Amino acid sequence: MAKKRKTFSKKIQLKRRLLQNVFLQIEKEKKEGTISESEEKLLNEGMVYKQMRLPVEKITPEFEAQMKEKIEHNIYQARIREANEKDLNIVVDIYNKSWLTSNTPFRPMEKETLKKIFMDPDTAFLIARVFGIDSAFVILDFEGENKEYGIIAGLGVIPKFQRKGLGTVLGLATWEYFKKKGVKELRCEVYKNNDISTNFIQALKFEEFGQKVYRKEDFELGDN
Repeated sequence: MAKKRKTFSKKIQLKRRLLQNVFLQIEKEKKEGTISESEEKLLNEGMVYKQMRLPVEKITPEFEAQMKEKIEHNIYQARIREANEKDLNIVVDIYNKSWLTSNTPFRPMEKETLKKIFMDPDTAFLIARVFGIDSAFVILDFEGENKEYGIIAGLGVIPKFQRKGLGTVLGLATWEYFKKKGVKELRCEVYKNNDISTNFIQALKFEEFGQKVYRKEDFELGDN
């Protein structure tokens, strides 16, 4: 078990810390007697995430062209930049706004949590700017002995621009980033009840290949 827990490296700290906050808050509500039936079920049974993947060879020029046709023209003109440390407050703000509309157990993110992820040299943050507003982000990482798997560790779009194609713009930028790095497959996780995100990921040709259950006891360990 000790060896397994050591695998909680910086590469998964983001989800680890966010889920840890969710479980801690639910435990607090349980002690206070304010826990809901759904929260108690989550505490006892854990949180189920769908494991999704997309082999790079499926990202054909024809498919990319189809995706671009579905994007609103103005949204497609979004400017994509790689974030620096000064942008972390922006990413935190987008995250906290975007997750309020998702059907996923949520607790606000703090800058220090994000900073630990940002400092990992294998991690990249991309930000999309539309009409002069920083409106979406994606966090990219790598897994595998040879970094052959490109991981979408997090993606968020502020409510104003959701369902307009901005997530797809970031998806295209993600493909370009990972293809330049030579990855063989893109991967991500989606909370089982988050139908909007699931439908979006599936529209990008990702397919489910398994499920992973995160339980409270998985996060009862000190910070790295």
